[in-house]
Amino acid sequence: MNAPFSIAEKLDRLFHRVRPAGQGEYSHNAVAEAIREQQGISISHTYIWQLRTGRRDNPTIQHLTALATFFGVPVAYFLDDEETRQIDSELELLAALRDTGVTEIALRAADLSPGSRETISNMILKVWELENEKKKPE
Repeated sequence: MNAPFSIAEKLDRLFHRVRPAGQGEYSHNAVAEAIREQQGISISHTYIWQLRTGRRDNPTIQHLTALATFFGVPVAYFLDDEETRQIDSELELLAALRDTGVTEIALRAADLSPGSRETISNMILKVWELENEKKKPE
């Protein structure tokens, strides 16, 4: 059985993985401001930093819910380690897709006709095959 994750570890993972495409992680100040403006919940950037670094480790459910809402995860992410593991793997995939530009390609292709999407899919498959041929040892 895996050791339980701390609130600090979970929050740090969210800061590292959930961010806008092409940008660095959110600042503690940006998160606090967004929570106050969008959710009407009073929270300071210092308190968020304290939670993230483990200096504070017993947040209210209101603050956990606000943080979860900001990062787009269920509050169970902070409460259930199995849920944390599952969501972490999904966040890793989303981060990889974001960082490689795949989501931009998919969003642009969504407006194309089915025939055009099939053509693009075939082109991507062909490029993938060519790339992997180069990687094979001779």
